[in-house]
Order: sequence, then structure tokens, then C-alpha cells
Amino acid sequence: MKAAVVHPGGKIKYETVADPIIKESRDAIIRVTATAICGSDLHIYNGSLPQLRPMVMGHEFMGVVEEVGKDVKNLKKGDRVVVPFPIACGHCFFCDHQSPGSCENSNPDHYGPEGGLLKEKGGALFGYTDLYGGYDGGQAEFVRVPYADYGPRIVPENLTDEQALFLTDIFPTGYTGIDWANVKGGETVLIFGAGPVGIMAAKSAWLRGAGRVINVDTVKYRLDKARESANSEGILWEGGDGSNVVDFIRSITDNRGADVCVEAVGFEPDRNLLDRAKAVINLEKGSPKVLEACMSAVRRNGTVSVLGVYVGTYDNFPIGQFFDKGIILKGGQAPAHKYIDQLMKYVSEGKVKLDDIITHRLPLSEVEHAYHIFRNKEEDCVKVVLKP
Repeated sequence: MKAAVVHPGGKIKYETVADPIIKESRDAIIRVTATAICGSDLHIYNGSLPQLRPMVMGHEFMGVVEEVGKDVKNLKKGDRVVVPFPIACGHCFFCDHQSPGSCENSNPDHYGPEGGLLKEKGGALFGYTDLYGGYDGGQAEFVRVPYADYGPRIVPENLTDEQALFLTDIFPTGYTGIDWANVKGGETVLIFGAGPVGIMAAKSAWLRGAGRVINVDTVKYRLDKARESANSEGILWEGGDGSNVVDFIRSITDNRGADVCVEAVGFEPDRNLLDRAKAVINLEKGSPKVLEACMSAVRRNGTVSVLGVYVGTYDNFPIGQFFDKGIILKGGQAPAHKYIDQLMKYVSEGKVKLDDIITHRLPLSEVEHAYHIFRNKEEDCVKVVLKP
């Protein structure tokens, strides 16, 4: 089959690899009909997350069931399914507590309680390095799905592939940040990032009754897309520390700050030379500057939801500010299995539209170009959907 394969150094190539096969009794083989590039894929593409052998990329995909293992009773050949991005067994301690990203069984070679980039990890993810299980992903013609009796959901007939595809990751992830903050209605929600996850967080905030929703980004066209598809306000991040954003949010909230800040950027924000020099001096990978801006912009006793990926440690983390303001800080992999059924219902009933963030539809054969324009923010690229 053909697939998008990452090679050491972050090179993506469209090439021929072996077809996946059933290995365990709970496996399924899916013929992929739509897949997408996620912002977190760029950490591998940039070489920031190490992957030392070729691997098929991609954790946002859906398709048609081709074959199932003998213990998969809920699916049959021909079913059209969408697949949550964490690989989870469905019956360990963490799966029982609706935390599939911490599954104890899907990542046996690297699992453990410690956590951190090169230490013990949580559960497995599709196409996301050997550290996260080493499973080939869905930017391919076919994909093996472990624990297929727990993860995949059958897609209603009234939804197209593009309407359902983002139930794999970015919509559950955006919704997670809003749910962690227990948004009930009337809140001011400030979202750092106007990429796919940031826009989905904005859509989710409106679903939960937010009173005001604002996206922050360094690129105007992404803010324009957020305004167009999520009806959010937009503010450009200016300067090295985003102080203009903090000043703005305080000016519209009686000097309190946002009720909720969502960090949808992660450890590789746009950085100037000074930021990069600081990271080298402190032996830090990337920068926590967006998270630090969230800590300043949120009100006392407000919530900061961290959806962007962080992998290392940072000196001078504002623990005193966190304590003095009484900030509720929560982050991690989104529990997609927990939310996907309710979110699919929202989409099916027309309460939210997901496919309006798509800016590029390309054949999988053009995956190298797709990664390039997505990473470099060329051609006003916000979200790429690939067709195998």
C-alpha cells in the first residue's frame, strides 16, 4: 500500500509499505477514506519528537472496515467508522476512569508512572513515534486498529467523511479544554492559538454557552478563519511576551482577566532570536511563553486548560503566580473516547459544523507539499485533508 512515512530527521515521504494485517483477536483493518495532518504531527516533522526508524504518520483518520479479528463483535466488513486517536484497551484502571490516553496496556515498552519526554509515557497513539507505542498511523491506504471493539465508532449515514473526520482528535481535544474549565454559561474564554484545535475550542465554548470567545494568534489569516468558522473575536499576538493580549483581556473584564484560558499552541510557538537563545542557555526544548501568557491573562481562581503539547522542563516556571492567583491548571491528552459519542450527536443534529475549517484537500500522494504548507503557514493553510 501507499503511505506517508516519516524518516529520521523529520522527512516525510510518500512511499510503498507492507499492507497491515490482523495481529491480535481485537484488531480491525480499516481502508482509509479520509485522513488529516494534525498540528502535533509537526513536532515529529520538525524533529522535536525523536523517531529513529521509518513510521507511517497520522492519528486523524476514518474509513471502511475491511477485516476484523475474531473477538470484534461490534463491527463488520463494510462499516464506515471514525477512530479516536488514543489507542486504549477499554478495561484497565485508566480506561475504566475515562482516561484512555493513560491506558496501561497499549504502550507496554514505554509505559510508566513517571512521565516526561524521554521517561515513562502514557498510552499509545496512532503514528506518533515509538515512545507512544510504535503503531503505524492512518496517513495511508489501510491501517491496523488495535482494540477495535472499544475505539472505532460507526458514522451515521447522514454525515459525510469530512463532517465526521475531526471527531478523531481536534474536536474532542478542543471540547476537552472547555469541559475541564466547567464552562456553564456567560464566561469569557480566551484561546491562545487559532489553528484547528483553537478553532474547535472556540466552537466548543459556544456550545457550552460562553458569553465571549476570543482567539489569539500571530497570523491574521488564521484569526480570519476562526472568525469565519467559529464566530470568535480575534487579537494578534504582538511582541515577545504577548503583553498586549493580557492588557486587552483585562481591559474588557474590569481588570480581572479571562474566566478561562485555553493553551492550544504548545512548546513550539513562533519565537524570536532572544527566545531561542534563552532556550539554548537553559537547555530547554521549545518555550513555555504561551503558557506563561495564559497564567497572566486568566483571572484569579480561573482555569488554564493546556491542550498544546509540552515535552520538557522549564526554569522560572511561575509557580508563585499559580499559587497566589489560585489558578486551576489542567492539561494532557484529550480523552477522545469519553466525548466522541456526544460530540458525534452534536454534529449529526447540526448543532456544530466541523468541515468549515478545511482549507486544502489534496491526494495523499502530495503529502510532502501538504506538510510543508501547513508547517510554514503558506497558502493560508489552516487544515489539510488527504485522500488516499
